[in-house]
Amino acid sequence: MAHNPSDSDNEITTTKRKLFEHDIHQVLGGREVADVLLWRNKKISAAILIGMTAIWFLFEVVEYNLVPLLCHISITIMLVLFIWSTMAQIFKWNAPNIPDIILQDYLFEDLATIFHRGFKQLLPMLHYISSGIDLPRFLLIIVSLYMLSVIGTYLSFVNLLYIGFLCMLTLPIMYERFEEEINNLVGNVLVDLRKKYKQFEKRYLSKIPRGSVKEKKRI
Repeated sequence: MAHNPSDSDNEITTTKRKLFEHDIHQVLGGREVADVLLWRNKKISAAILIGMTAIWFLFEVVEYNLVPLLCHISITIMLVLFIWSTMAQIFKWNAPNIPDIILQDYLFEDLATIFHRGFKQLLPMLHYISSGIDLPRFLLIIVSLYMLSVIGTYLSFVNLLYIGFLCMLTLPIMYERFEEEINNLVGNVLVDLRKKYKQFEKRYLSKIPRGSVKEKKRI
């Protein structure tokens, strides 16, 4: 029975998948770090954004070196704490305390869990794509990495880190708010790439002659 080409096209069209199998909050760890990345705790998210922006400004614009910057920050913090503690004793104010969120272990455990989970999912995905099973996605990753390498030649490492940080604080919240639209857009792009690959395979790859593999007889 002849295979209808439209059946394969329909099969490709119906194989749209979501970017993530679980909710984005669960993908990010489902705890305080996920709340920060999704701006559910707006004060902490804004404070982190302002702090990282200040660090980027000092490194990239003011051109601070790392060691002098750390020393000056430490001196400033110690002076502020010293003045605050002295004034608190004189005027009976509350003494300065380190925020509890900085001292809690789960914050760093959540960060480590997110990076470990992402790395654990990245390796099998790269192995699957590199095996040639999904050639459109393989070509898409190759082109994306090449474009990233070209961008990296024009940007410093600090700028790349800051852009990556901005992506971490913007892309998850954008995906959560426009999940359906983004899934449809990415799904349509992947489906279009698979269709183009099927056409390329039918026109060119299928016409490449392949010799029959025969078992050699042992003498």
